[in-house]
This record gives sequence, structure tokens and C-alpha cells, in this order.
Amino acid sequence: MRATIMLWLWLAVAAGFAPASTITVVTIHEPLSLHGSDSDGWTLDAGEALRAAVMSRPMALSGAFPEALADAVCSPHKIPTNNPNYKTPEANLLVLCGISIETELTREQLVVRLDVSKMRIPEEVDVTSRQVLRLAIIALRKTLEEYQRTQVFAQPVTVAVVGTDESTDSLRDLAVRFVVGGG
Repeated sequence: MRATIMLWLWLAVAAGFAPASTITVVTIHEPLSLHGSDSDGWTLDAGEALRAAVMSRPMALSGAFPEALADAVCSPHKIPTNNPNYKTPEANLLVLCGISIETELTREQLVVRLDVSKMRIPEEVDVTSRQVLRLAIIALRKTLEEYQRTQVFAQPVTVAVVGTDESTDSLRDLAVRFVVGGG
């Protein structure tokens, strides 16, 4: 009897320390570089084809939503291949260019900050910093729209560019506000 009580107490204590989290499979859109391939991606600006595109992939995420969704847009992405000549270890433009994402859900809105303080465009990536950020904003919007479609309320979103210096201050004009979901 005493052993049974001790076992129940031990299980109760252990259950209190067991991490409880929900894992949700979602669609994440990412700004991807197509360097190392023969593909052209999207057309931005003056009709010039970019070697970059916003593409989707499934991810299994846990954590606070919608913040985890925005954070996932900046996750490492090695594109699977069946060709031994494709040796590109990283395709996510945000990762390649050193741009990070910080998110905060306030009572009024989701605030997403694209931090460019460590931004550096690698030589093999044939896009400008402005193009990378525009693709990132498209990816964020598509990711949040996909998720919010199943929600019953609208989610206001503000995207800001932070961490600028004298040479990158003009990128702050890419800041945008939009609303996703809500019918």
C-alpha cells in the first residue's frame, strides 16, 4: 500500500515537470535564393527576373502562435535534391544575409521586426538588400494569411525594419501594416 502511494506521488511530481506542448503542422512561406540552380524566380522591380522566390514548405511548430509562424520564416532551409551537382547548403535569404526576425504580440497587433544590423549579402546571392526585405515581407504575409484563414478574428500586423545604420537607413521605408484573416 505504501509503495503504491509513493508511486502515485512520484508520478504526480514527475507529471508536474513533464513539458506539455502542442505540435502543429503549418505551412511556412520563405524567401529563398535560387543560386546554385538554373531557375529564375519572381519578377520584381523593372521586370527583371530574380534568382529568388517566395516558396512554401510544411513545418511542425510549437510555441506561441502567431509569433512562432513569423519566427519560422527565418529558419534554415537546405533544399532537398536528387542531383549531386546541387551543393547549396542554405537557401533561405534571411539566413544567408544575416537578417533576423523578432516578434511580439501586443493587445492591438502582431509586431514583426526585421533586424538588419548584421545584414550582409553574399556574393553568390544576386539580389539587393531591398529585394530580400520585400521578399521577406511577402513571405511573412503569406505565412500569416495561411494560418489566420482558419481563425475567427482578424490579426493586425506591423512589419518594421530595425537595426539600420547610416548606409541602410533608407530600408526603414519598407515598413508596412496589414490585416490578415477575419473573413
